Amino acid sequence: MIVNDETGGRKGHMNRRQFLAGSAAAAAGVSIMKPSTAKGFEANSRIEVGFVGFGGRGSLIAGMMANNHKGYKIVSVADYFDHVVGPAGEKYNVAKDRCFSGLSGYKKVIDSKVDVMFLETPPCFFPEHVAASVDAGCHTYFAKPVACDVPGCLSILESGKKATKNGQVFLIDFQLPTDEFNIETVKRCHEGLLGKIGMLSSIYCDNAFSDPPKTANIESRLRHLIWVNDIELGGGMLVNAGIHAVDAGLWIAGNRPVSAMGSSRQVNGDHHGNTRDVYSITYQYENGIIHNHRGEHLRNKYDFTCRCMAWGAKGYAEIGYQGKAWVNGNLGGYRGGEVGSLYAAGIDRNLSKFEKALRGGNYENDTLQRGVDSTLATILGREAGVRNEVLTWDQIIKENKKLEFDTTGLKV
Repeated sequence: MIVNDETGGRKGHMNRRQFLAGSAAAAAGVSIMKPSTAKGFEANSRIEVGFVGFGGRGSLIAGMMANNHKGYKIVSVADYFDHVVGPAGEKYNVAKDRCFSGLSGYKKVIDSKVDVMFLETPPCFFPEHVAASVDAGCHTYFAKPVACDVPGCLSILESGKKATKNGQVFLIDFQLPTDEFNIETVKRCHEGLLGKIGMLSSIYCDNAFSDPPKTANIESRLRHLIWVNDIELGGGMLVNAGIHAVDAGLWIAGNRPVSAMGSSRQVNGDHHGNTRDVYSITYQYENGIIHNHRGEHLRNKYDFTCRCMAWGAKGYAEIGYQGKAWVNGNLGGYRGGEVGSLYAAGIDRNLSKFEKALRGGNYENDTLQRGVDSTLATILGREAGVRNEVLTWDQIIKENKKLEFDTTGLKV
């Protein structure tokens, strides 16, 4: 339903944000899916897509479908803004009576009877949109983070489990775990090549996003990634961006943290949102692993960085969104290779994975738990950094703090 996902500039070279700037449940176990989707799609059939959100990321994915993934056909679209959804409908040859705008646009897309829903909106809307998609029997594809708060994450988890039970494909789009060098590096870590892992260190640095003065309602915040500045809309910088690096740490650790402590602050001047833009968080895992995460979103000349390093008793490893993924150690190593063009390449792999699961009737939905755990880990870190105290995973789940946002004055 809304707009603009991931765009904006990084420093020094073409990167994932700059790239974009240029360019109801079943009864007694019986699925409510359409008969055409209950056993997967035929090899020569088109998968009818309802697409919601045509900001930078949404436009990129829709274009990739049209140009490189011909198994999909966009047949119904929505965006909050009329001036965005109109051209999108024309571009993808969608009938005008299947182009919708406003807050309820996503409902009309679902009601238009599509096979799958692609949701590319600010994450504050995901819990509601995803639940509606799954309840309607649609397969669902959406982005990270899965929500901005704990109740939202728990809602996504419930929806994902319902989808799996009902035989619906459910995919959360992270790119870093799709790269072959990252995959093999983490595999070697899990096989013991590092020995006992003692410490992880992750980092995410990038530019700040535009943060203009607020207006009478939040409509002006629903464009051009401005919403990332507002924790209740986008989760804030750590949850929306730093999640990539934090997720890499959880991947290597093979678990989620039990606690976090740290600090954070606002450094950029003339800010209007409530996100912190500098943060240093230390996570601890049940097995004792220490995970230091640091990040900044300042208007300086530091280049984009998204990586995670692991130190063990017998070796060292690195993975990332860019740079080398490899292992070096006393028990042997893995030469690995350079991770490159991961944003578009990762989305491309996930589109292929999603289609393969749809056609093969594969409802493993292996991105669900990971997507929820990584989002909750960054929420834990965000809260620890704001409160400047030790917080446990169990504590934030028990608090179940809901973030509210005001839709007064918005087009329904």
